[in-house]
Amino acid sequence: MNTTFKPAAKLSLLTSALLASFAASATADIEQITIFGKKNPVNTVPGSAHQLSQEELDTFKYSDIMRTLASVPGIYIQEEEGYGLRPNLGMRGTGQNRSEKVTVMEDGVLAAPAPYASPAAYYFPTSGRMQQIEVLKGSSTVKYGPRTTGGVINMLSRQIPDAPAAGAVDMALGQDGFGKLHAHAGGQGERIGAVTEVYRYQADGFRDINGVGGDTGFVKNDLLAKVALNSAKDARYAQRLELKLKYADEVSNETYLGLTDEDFESRPHSRYSASQKDEMSTEHKQVQLNHIIDFSDITTLSTTAYYNHFHRNWYKADKVGGKSLSAGGVANASAFDRNPVGSIDVSVKANNRDYLSQGLQTELGLSLGEHQLDIGARLHSDEMDRFQWVDSYSLDESQTMRLTKAGIPGTDSNRIDSADAFAAYVQDKFTVGAFTVTAGVRYEDVTVSREDWGKNNVGRDGAGKETDNSFSAWLPSLSATWQLNDNLLLLAGVQKGFAPAAPGNAEGEEEQSWNYEAGGRYVNGEFSAEAIAFYGDYSNMHGNCTAAQGCDADKLDNQYNAGEVAVSGLELSAAHTFNARGALSFPVKAAYTFTDTEFQNSFESEFDTWGSIEAGYEFSYTPAHQLYLSAGVSAEQWELTLAGRYTSDMRASAGRGEIAADDLIAAKTLVDLSGRYFIDKQQEVYLTVDNLLDETYVTTRAHGSVFSGKPRSVTVGYSYKF
Repeated sequence: MNTTFKPAAKLSLLTSALLASFAASATADIEQITIFGKKNPVNTVPGSAHQLSQEELDTFKYSDIMRTLASVPGIYIQEEEGYGLRPNLGMRGTGQNRSEKVTVMEDGVLAAPAPYASPAAYYFPTSGRMQQIEVLKGSSTVKYGPRTTGGVINMLSRQIPDAPAAGAVDMALGQDGFGKLHAHAGGQGERIGAVTEVYRYQADGFRDINGVGGDTGFVKNDLLAKVALNSAKDARYAQRLELKLKYADEVSNETYLGLTDEDFESRPHSRYSASQKDEMSTEHKQVQLNHIIDFSDITTLSTTAYYNHFHRNWYKADKVGGKSLSAGGVANASAFDRNPVGSIDVSVKANNRDYLSQGLQTELGLSLGEHQLDIGARLHSDEMDRFQWVDSYSLDESQTMRLTKAGIPGTDSNRIDSADAFAAYVQDKFTVGAFTVTAGVRYEDVTVSREDWGKNNVGRDGAGKETDNSFSAWLPSLSATWQLNDNLLLLAGVQKGFAPAAPGNAEGEEEQSWNYEAGGRYVNGEFSAEAIAFYGDYSNMHGNCTAAQGCDADKLDNQYNAGEVAVSGLELSAAHTFNARGALSFPVKAAYTFTDTEFQNSFESEFDTWGSIEAGYEFSYTPAHQLYLSAGVSAEQWELTLAGRYTSDMRASAGRGEIAADDLIAAKTLVDLSGRYFIDKQQEVYLTVDNLLDETYVTTRAHGSVFSGKPRSVTVGYSYKF
């Protein structure tokens, strides 16, 4: 049974030269690591550290990163369209909206379309093609800004294999027109290696549009190519240069127009006819050049240059019957579909935007006896260019929409938000007996700008209205571990958290906090466990107003300052394989997160999920309790695994006390099933079932409407490795 992925070498992140593995040669003495590696073993990290290997990712073969990360404590998940195309992930109470409050990276490079100027991740790397996923929370994240409060998610893409030739093909079909083709091939020569990969997946969708029907699914293509050159065996310095090229596109028929509570109860997987024109189209391009050189046994320099361009146009219903979705438009759409007489006006906005993210980052690693000293820097710029318009339609008695007036591009939103940033850090990790201390400091210097030409200057003649803000921050961190014995390690840490102010922040105040954690980690054979308590003391927390949260058009991209906020909680995780060496083994895994949140001052905002805040209010979309349990049975030729995740009640807007019915995201328990049969060492057939018990549940109440989660979905597949 060939199901275990063995990393060819540890990959280098360190601000981010995450490179492919070296051939077994004189260059092998250059240590390449991920976040976790020989210099930073996952079991000795002074904070919450989790690493999902290829073997773990293969169990369910998820293409939805939110399902993949459900097994990691301290991560909050807010589903949306059911397939994880635009994940909403948060950590330790940071908020989930578009994963804007966590640092998301692929191969050590910031993955958000515009990480400083517009962090909402309308693009997210395709998780189904990843070889490994790492999650780090706590003071050790000082190297991986700009957002240092919650944590870091780093995804490792396909690496060049060690062998002269290796690859795989994975094909799957499922309900609601789901299909997947994943193939990769590559090899390593004496000095040159390369790999190519394609990942395509699609579905017709599980929702039905009233009256007219139609596709509510998606098609997404993801292409990757890498080529690397190693130095000669007799070179004075061992080096590696790697070029990575990536392209992705997507067309998804998704909407922000949810259902009324009454319609959800009767037809939870329906969609209003006013949403029939809604479509998201995207295109993502990336060029990344990595270089690493080993000057000596103690000195390594890694450098990465990167360029990312992302275009998206989410064409979606914005007003129905003259009212925005949050202010009566949903009710108008419902009323018309119940009694489609006459006609009703529907405004469809083209949320047309281009994003750019580019930069250069480097790190010098020095192994000085008991000290591991890392010094890094990043020069970065990004921007979001909004050039939008609104088309007018008439929805008639046949529930068909007909264009009545085409909008002019640039007449709805016509501006550029941009950012220029310089970041640097120093971190020293040293050992004294059974104690290991990690001390570091990060510096961020940021300028954010907005140039707005308004709705009447579509040609952008002359300069637009300009606003800008500059700020800098020093972000110290200190953590320590105490290895009590071979199995038990205690840890504690403190860190200053930071997030840059966006161009839409009227006061120009960055997010700041002090974050504390303490706990322990136990590893003994097949059993491992981790328990960490955390506390976040914010002097100022940000709330970003986005369309995903129902903000009106004239408030979009405004950033609000919440002032003092407290977040505390507990993360528990454990894993064990019973009878690990027997004919039948039984792997079990559990994770639990408790979270308590509190606004500590009163204020007013026009941010829908906050609104008018009183001291003592709890956060929206932050459950107090989350529990994950998985149990499996494994034989030589087959595996069967059940995974369940429970999320307690949570509120859709900030408040306290009993949650009102129209503000409630009710508790839910979702169970997934995976079955695998290994024909031989190269071939496998598998079956997965998402939402095995077919639970009907609410994912979000954005725009004052209800969205349903994905119903039971069965997929069968076949994979071949060579």
